[in-house]
Amino acid sequence: MTAANPRRAMLKLSGESMRGESQFGIDWSVMSYLASEVKSAASTGVELGLVVGGGNIWRGAEAEAQGMDRVTADYAGMLATVINALALQDALEQQGVETRTQSAIDIHAVAEPFIQRRAMRHMEKGRVVIFASGTGSPYMTTDTTAALRAVEMNATILLMAKNNVDGVYDSDPQKNPNATKFERIEYIDVLNRRLDVMDSTALSLCMDNHLPIRVFDMFQPGAIRRILEGADTGTLISEALTAVATDG
Repeated sequence: MTAANPRRAMLKLSGESMRGESQFGIDWSVMSYLASEVKSAASTGVELGLVVGGGNIWRGAEAEAQGMDRVTADYAGMLATVINALALQDALEQQGVETRTQSAIDIHAVAEPFIQRRAMRHMEKGRVVIFASGTGSPYMTTDTTAALRAVEMNATILLMAKNNVDGVYDSDPQKNPNATKFERIEYIDVLNRRLDVMDSTALSLCMDNHLPIRVFDMFQPGAIRRILEGADTGTLISEALTAVATDG
């Protein structure tokens, strides 16, 4: 398959997308929707890995601001991603999708340890693999985890699912109705413009490894499948492109 129609893809889901209209926690109707979207995407034959955030349960930065030790706060956030991973695993299995959860910190009672070759073998067998606990190290975001796991798994694209934002804009479209959406943009332009897409460590890792990123709205039904089938949904971040902007 080509880069437009990848053989293996990594999908990043934020914790915030799992809470629905609530301030925190898990909205089970949203979790069922996410599972159905992943199931549809997996049916294309593309091997899928998922990285989940934990912001619907725990925000390490907020805990640190209240005086908590940063390292301890980050480890608590890793545990929050395990909760989300297990919930998503259950939702996927209820829809008949064979799933494995791997954790970057030892938590053998509920998840396999992260082992790169084992994860690749699961994906080769058609299983969806959920990567939990971030990188297993403090100070690293789940965006960085998504980029790292994508590179480790030899994925040919990283899918960054956003919550009701359909791509990359030159400013926040929820605050600025005149924000301009990019159909395509280069990594370096995202960094130079300081666009709020993903953290700079994650973006630099993708740039250094020539890994294209597709930013899209998770709540546009069928978006993941369309992207895997080659549609220009959302915004493509890659190299050697002239940024093309259209009115958002």
